[in-house]
Amino acid sequence: MSGHGGHGGHGGHGGHGGHQHGCCECEHEPAERGLEFGLYSRIDLEKLRCLNESREGDGKLVFKPWEQRADREKFVESDADEELLFNIPFTGSVKLKGIIISGEDDDSHPAEMRLYKNIPQMSFDDTQREPDQAFRLNRDSLAELEYPIKIARFSNVQHLSIHISRNFGAESTRVYYIGLRGEYTEAHRHEVTICNYEAAASPADHKVETITPQTHFIS
Repeated sequence: MSGHGGHGGHGGHGGHGGHQHGCCECEHEPAERGLEFGLYSRIDLEKLRCLNESREGDGKLVFKPWEQRADREKFVESDADEELLFNIPFTGSVKLKGIIISGEDDDSHPAEMRLYKNIPQMSFDDTQREPDQAFRLNRDSLAELEYPIKIARFSNVQHLSIHISRNFGAESTRVYYIGLRGEYTEAHRHEVTICNYEAAASPADHKVETITPQTHFIS
């Protein structure tokens, strides 16, 4: 019975609501987090490119469902040195809120990650420029650590580049999972707004032109 007594104690906290809410979140957390990390499905995989991958096409494999984040079958390994550069086009606009990056629990794990937004087809030369955000990484073989994104800076991202600039000292870098958390907006909705605005603007211009000569004529 003592276990139940513990619950009664919670009831007393009801006014606070804080405890109960916390308890709730733990229970539902995995499912909710899985949904939040669903941005991988909004990536245009056909156009995704990973530079310096040792086997062509492997870079695409690390953007996988939340449930598969601990899967060791699919991974990307760097080739000539420890650097990797992911060019990730989305099928719409993304507000990025968090990122998880997971590798092996050894020196091949990425140690630094630099993010760039809306620079399609970045090359390693382009990584000389200042990133929009940079992170020192911890080893995270279980894909548990989420790095918070500066949302104001990444609120309208059509293309994300992730530069792994170094690892913990191995000759090559290995990545198993990259999880992106955020909100997604369809692309075409934005374009429609622009078209309507232009269509509305131009008749008004014409009206002004046609009225002006008549006014002169009357006076």
